[in-house]
Amino acid sequence: MTIQQAQVIPEGFPGSVPEFIVIQTLRRFGLLEGIDYSYQTPFFGGRQEKGGLVIDFLFSNPPDLAINVQGEFFHLEQGADIIARDRLAKAQLAGEGITLIFINAEDVLSDPERYVQAALNYSDLSGIGG
Repeated sequence: MTIQQAQVIPEGFPGSVPEFIVIQTLRRFGLLEGIDYSYQTPFFGGRQEKGGLVIDFLFSNPPDLAINVQGEFFHLEQGADIIARDRLAKAQLAGEGITLIFINAEDVLSDPERYVQAALNYSDLSGIGG
């Protein structure tokens, strides 16, 4: 999928272009929202609670996997405290038996199949998942 194709996002879609591309890629892999994963799932109170978070993709197939798409501005350019918060989210979910994998938005835009498949194989290529 090209960036131009992804620009045809349904009106009212609540996420970003890279998140929409991930949804389309998951569909091509045979995974369906509501069956294999949920989109924008709140944990620990979501954005309404201190320490809460929202997971972009929480899987029921496999049941112990979550994926967050990391936009450059909101996650990578905001400094060490935001990266620390993302790592804390990874640790919080690990305590729940869930592996959180990050995918950089620019990677989704360049090669969605590669990065989504790596995430589905529990491989974090983002450089911040450590």
